Amino acid sequence: MNNPLKTLSDAGVSIWLDDLSRARLTSGNLAQKIEQDSVTGVTTNPTIFAAALSQGADYADQLKELGDVSVEDAIKQCTARDVRDACDLFADIYARTGGYDGRVSIEVAPTLANETQATIDQAAELADLVGRENVLIKIPATKAGLPAITETIGAGISVNVTLIFSEQRYREVMDAYLTGLEKAAAAGKDLTKIHSVASFFISRVDSEIDKRLAAVGAEQLKGKAAIANAQVALGAYEEVFASSRFATLSGKGANKQRPLWASTGTKDPAYSDTLYVSNLVADGVVNTMPEKTMDAFADHGHIGTPLEGTGAQGKSTLAEVTAAGVDLTDVFQVLENEGVDKFIVSWHELEQSVKDAQASVLG
Repeated sequence: MNNPLKTLSDAGVSIWLDDLSRARLTSGNLAQKIEQDSVTGVTTNPTIFAAALSQGADYADQLKELGDVSVEDAIKQCTARDVRDACDLFADIYARTGGYDGRVSIEVAPTLANETQATIDQAAELADLVGRENVLIKIPATKAGLPAITETIGAGISVNVTLIFSEQRYREVMDAYLTGLEKAAAAGKDLTKIHSVASFFISRVDSEIDKRLAAVGAEQLKGKAAIANAQVALGAYEEVFASSRFATLSGKGANKQRPLWASTGTKDPAYSDTLYVSNLVADGVVNTMPEKTMDAFADHGHIGTPLEGTGAQGKSTLAEVTAAGVDLTDVFQVLENEGVDKFIVSWHELEQSVKDAQASVLG
């Protein structure tokens, strides 16, 4: 087992791969990563599946079996099969960790990001379609997504909340989770079976804020905001899950909603390629990495200063960014809007890839 990745895992960070494809499953690549790189879960998104389904040959047999179904149904069936097979691969880890790890995510269509009821309906549909306890249904943390999170958790379905950029929205997400647990408890659901992660995006924060810092001549603050934002997020997590409200739920078997660091591949070549792994270490968090970042950490990664108890430090850094003239509220809204828009573009690419593949195998 790779030492830097094992060291990271031993420090309490769950290492999840931010990628999935039929080829990864059939070649044994994912199984190898579980065995050698301490990988204990997988996340997916529309961009990942757009890339996977563009390799039409990998899905040709299934598309032929499905026959003349709609593009939407073909996407659901193909992605659900990959996620189901990955869930089976992680079944031992899931059982051994009591649901803490061994998780695989599948996302509701990004075109539903501003539609609450449609998101609730598709979350239930995807959970049924995958049919595995260790699946996580990804729901975006948009305003419309918040009540969908509550209802989905309330129905006993585990959720990966995605596209979180700000402390304020993160607190709303944690409230939606706790409200969902309260609904589930009132309905007699087994709270021990309900899990959730909250995906807080990292590198995109620096990309947007660095651009604005350069515009106001505050170059000395570049590369600091994303990690500071994560420090603030972890501080909020520590506060909420130490509350009497959660203690009541915990007494009924409820699990904490774990912070997940997403978008941890470094986008600025001036920064270390392991920046958003080394500096985001805390016991109980998840870091979902693209393969390139995982390989970089495996080669030369190291553990930085633990994040626990550094929320005040993060707030101080963000206050400096604000004082320099960067409107953080605007930054976070821009990033949320862009995140949804980028996934919608990827979704349309995915639709086209499947349409082309169907035409190829069905004539």
